[in-house]
Amino acid sequence: GQAIQAWACGIEPEGDMNPILLKPAGHGVIQYMVNGRVYTEGIPDYGKRLQVSCDAYDRISARFDDVICEGSGSPAEVNMTGRDVANIGIVRERKLNVVLVADIERGGVFAALYGTWLLIPEDIRPQLKGFIINRFRGEASILKGAIDRMKELTGMECLGILPYRRIILPEEDTLSGGKESSGGYDDIRKAYDDSLNLLADMIEENLNTELLERLISSSC
Repeated sequence: GQAIQAWACGIEPEGDMNPILLKPAGHGVIQYMVNGRVYTEGIPDYGKRLQVSCDAYDRISARFDDVICEGSGSPAEVNMTGRDVANIGIVRERKLNVVLVADIERGGVFAALYGTWLLIPEDIRPQLKGFIINRFRGEASILKGAIDRMKELTGMECLGILPYRRIILPEEDTLSGGKESSGGYDDIRKAYDDSLNLLADMIEENLNTELLERLISSSC
C-alpha cells in the first residue's frame, strides 16, 4: 500500500513510510517488520511501537512539505484502547489533524461517522476536522441534509463525496504479487499508471482539495 502511495506522489517508497509492518508469511504466520527488518524479540510493546512510528514520522516530515499518515482499520476500536499506535497513538503524540474516510456502499455511513466521533477519546475529538464519503452511487445532493447535521453534531466538515469507480489497484495486506498482478510489466509501477491517473482526476473533481491541503499543512 505505501509503495503505491509513494509512486502516486512521484517518489520512491522507503522504510520510514511503513516503519511497523505486519507481513503475512503464509500458513497463518505473521512477521513483525520494524524499520524494514524482521523483529526477532517477540511482539514489540506499545511504547516501542509508538516510538518507532513517531521517529519515522519526524524523519519524513523533516524532509517533505506535507505528510499524510494513513490509519489502520477504525480509529475507534474500543478493544484497542491504550494500544492503538497506527491511529490514536501517533495522532495524539504529534497533534495531527484527522480526516475520516467512510465507505457509503456498506450502508450506515453517517451512523459510522458519528459513532466513530463518539467513541474517539474526548481529548482527540477536536483533531477530527473532516470526513470524506467514498464509493457513492447516485446524486450527491441528496446527502446535503445529513452532511449538515453531521457538522452540527461533530464540527467535522465534509471534504467531498467520491463516486464509485472501478480502479484496479492491489488490495492491502495480501500475498498477491508477480507477473499476474503486474499486468505483465517488468516495472510494476507501469501497471498502475492508468488507475492512479484516474484516481487523481476523481479526487480533483470531487474533493475540496484546498481545505484538505490546509488541514495537512497545519498538522505538519
